[in-house]
Amino acid sequence: MTGTKSLLSEKAIELILEFEVGGKAHYEKTLKNPIWPKGASGITIGIGYDLGYNTQPVFLKDWQRLDKASLERLKVCCGLKGVKAENVLNNVKDIVVPWEIAWDVFQNLTVPRYYESTRNAFPGLENLPADAQGALVSLVFNRGGGMKDTPSGLSRLQMRNIRDLVPNKDLKGIAEQIREMKDLWKGKEIEKGMARRRDAEAALLEKATKS
Repeated sequence: MTGTKSLLSEKAIELILEFEVGGKAHYEKTLKNPIWPKGASGITIGIGYDLGYNTQPVFLKDWQRLDKASLERLKVCCGLKGVKAENVLNNVKDIVVPWEIAWDVFQNLTVPRYYESTRNAFPGLENLPADAQGALVSLVFNRGGGMKDTPSGLSRLQMRNIRDLVPNKDLKGIAEQIREMKDLWKGKEIEKGMARRRDAEAALLEKATKS
């Protein structure tokens, strides 16, 4: 693995890895190939790298360590989301993305980008304890940093509330807002996984209040 010290705490990295790929061993056993996580996702490779939300030039630069044949096949997935992504999965699902490359992209490219996105979403982020920062990066990694309600009707109210709580370093209040988000996925196929992730993020924030 290459690169410098992570922007995130060890506990935050562990949390994101757990919910994105289940850790290195699980990745190498079942997630080393491209997947489609359903919903509005695109074809996803490595550690939560969604091709649907990346352009071809960015993807090709980020993943230049992959072999040329794999890059050529995967680049057509860039920008495709939802059913369009599902329809092309069979064309690329045999491609293997080695853990070493996936980790390198995650640590040196993905984490810094999402840290910056989280800072933009929640001004004052850098003044919070490291674990609290990491919990919010996990949230943005999963939900994005937008503050406007989505066209599908998914509320971003709690995101806006968190934005207002961060400058006051109200970690307890932020944790409560994250837990409230669980209601957004009630009755949906991904309800259980989303609830587990929100609880884990809230718990990391609550532990940060005691450190």
